[in-house]
Amino acid sequence: MSSIEEYKGKWQQQVGAAKVAWGKLTHDELLQTEGQEQKLAGLVQERYAISKEVAEEQVKEFLNKQ
Repeated sequence: MSSIEEYKGKWQQQVGAAKVAWGKLTHDELLQTEGQEQKLAGLVQERYAISKEVAEEQVKEFLNKQ
C-alpha cells in the first residue's frame, strides 16, 4: 500500500478525535479534507469565524498530537 493510501486510512481513524476537537464540522466534511492541513484549517476558519493563523495553529497542534 502506498504511503498516501496509508495516510488516508489513518486519517479516517482520526476523524473521531477531530470531531471532538471541532464539533461544528461534520463527519463527511472531515473525511473530505483527507487530513490535509490547509483544507482542514480552511474549514475550521470558516466554521468558527477565526483568523487563518489561529485556525492553522489549531490544526497543526491537533495533527502533531495524533
